[in-house]
Amino acid sequence: MRIIIVTGMSGSGKSTAVRVLEDEGFSCIDNLPLTLFPKFIELIGKSGEQVAGVVLVMDIRSLDFISGYSVIFQEIRALGHSIELFFYDATDEILIRRFSETRRRHPAAGFRSVPDAVRYEREQLGGLRALADRIFDTSETNVHQLREQVLAHVRGCDESGDMTVHLQSFGYRYGLPLESDMVFDVRFLPNPHFVPELKPYTGLDPAVRDYVLEKESTLMFLTRVEELLGFLLPRFRCEGKSYLTISVGCTGGRHRSVAVTEALGRLVGSLNLRLKITHRDIEKGMS
Repeated sequence: MRIIIVTGMSGSGKSTAVRVLEDEGFSCIDNLPLTLFPKFIELIGKSGEQVAGVVLVMDIRSLDFISGYSVIFQEIRALGHSIELFFYDATDEILIRRFSETRRRHPAAGFRSVPDAVRYEREQLGGLRALADRIFDTSETNVHQLREQVLAHVRGCDESGDMTVHLQSFGYRYGLPLESDMVFDVRFLPNPHFVPELKPYTGLDPAVRDYVLEKESTLMFLTRVEELLGFLLPRFRCEGKSYLTISVGCTGGRHRSVAVTEALGRLVGSLNLRLKITHRDIEKGMS
């Protein structure tokens, strides 16, 4: 049976993700006592219900989970089930703002302020984050985008075990995407932002694309990155990795990173891997 553990920072979108998984046919339960995990999974298996799998939501509210998850995970795997750990995250600034706007009480607050509670929770969940099979960064993600990300990952894993490669451009000005498996910094390339006739457009425009991609430094960079990805991607695929996020960043995320991401997409497509391309910050900074 497919078991998904949903965990992460409070206010990062776990509830939204669980609703998506419920719609996909998963049996979801929130905040179940840790010691009941194996028993609950056993009961679902014996019930005869047609479910896509089981989703268990655990976080800072369950301190026994934080301290004892490794033993329970071993017990579940010993029963023959696979476990995927989904970790939902966002920057501290975004989490603090969300709690301030909704006036919700942070579950780790106690006598702490919200900023202190967020920092405490991040410390407590550090070990789980390091083990995560997939990190969803919702700092710059709305509800609809998060739904698409969850569905892309869950459905991608279900389709013959093949690998989905997510190529995304971003602007360093707006923060590094936390879900990145690999990051390429292209701020060294000539910047169309400083060319008046190109500044209003994006890397999707032919004039901007040609300006970026025809430079010798870009061609040398793409040759080396393509060699690297041509070596790595088939090996990640054979190793069983189901989802790989490659992020390409420039200063604002509108010109260089967009053009380079599109160029790398042509390589990934030639390797017969499932491909998703997004441009996180392409609309930002437009007047």
